[in-house]
Amino acid sequence: MDGTVRRACAAGLAIGALLAALTACTGEPGARATPRESGTSRAGACAEGTFTWSPVTTRDRLTGVSRPERLAEGGGALRNHVRRVYTPVPSVRADGPAPPAAEVLFSLGKETGEIDSDAPTLAEAGDTWAFTDPGQRAPALGEDRVTPREAGTYYQYAGVREVSADFRHTCQDGRTVVGRARTWTVDIAGVTGCGERPDTALAREAARRACGPAGAPATGP
Repeated sequence: MDGTVRRACAAGLAIGALLAALTACTGEPGARATPRESGTSRAGACAEGTFTWSPVTTRDRLTGVSRPERLAEGGGALRNHVRRVYTPVPSVRADGPAPPAAEVLFSLGKETGEIDSDAPTLAEAGDTWAFTDPGQRAPALGEDRVTPREAGTYYQYAGVREVSADFRHTCQDGRTVVGRARTWTVDIAGVTGCGERPDTALAREAARRACGPAGAPATGP
């Protein structure tokens, strides 16, 4: 059975569309993230200013993987739970008074193309995106039972696509603050077999964790 990706949901959706998408993708709420912000007070941050961003870094991160299980001829439902190995947490850090984290993430979302808006600030956008939520929940690890139809040793895995970049925020009076922002944009899940050749960095990490360094089937459930 070829490795398959079962879900890939964008986090840059407006909240109304997001609720339906998350229900379809996960069926349950994920772990609530604890947002990371710099300890610097926002007192003194200018309400209007311009963001400048460094090139955006994109990285797929493994968030969960199940232990492999052997299925006999004809396949069957996988029953091992996907165990969490990483929790994505939105993060905004700055070296001085900066706009609220949601405003920084709004600007990052426009920079990456996750958010399509002509509004200069989130406050003026008149909408809300999951991408701009500094407390965005980590995606739930699916409990749905996948049913491969062939014999083999299979495992399930999950991941997210993280984006991060450095920013400079310049006020109209010339004051500047620099910092870094990170959040996640895509919820990914898949199922594949030990011994199959992974074709992405995410899949290779999942194979090493589930099947051992050589990607060989692991023993036991």
